[in-house]
Amino acid sequence: MIRKAFLMSIHLGCEVEYCRRHDELWPELATTLKAHGASSYSIFLHPECGQLFGYVEIEDEALWHEVVNTTICQQLWAYIQQIMPSHPDNSPISTELTSLFYLLSEAIINRWA
Repeated sequence: MIRKAFLMSIHLGCEVEYCRRHDELWPELATTLKAHGASSYSIFLHPECGQLFGYVEIEDEALWHEVVNTTICQQLWAYIQQIMPSHPDNSPISTELTSLFYLLSEAIINRWA
């Protein structure tokens, strides 16, 4: 299992619209994410600054990176690019985070161990 985390943001005041637009595409998007190895995927909102924290557990990096080439992913990006900072190809501007600490049952795993 590969754990990935990233930061994105939405324009302030667009929180409800962001959720609504995801909800409209969610069934097909969920199927596509699962087909590309995602077993768990969460996005959290910091309401005061519009920052989004995403967390996904995947099986394979190469398979996961192919999700960007799917029709539903391209549709989602085009649909939400007005409400969040995006690149010219409509992909959300995001920053991948480095894992420093992980607690799993009795084991504590960190990068300094």
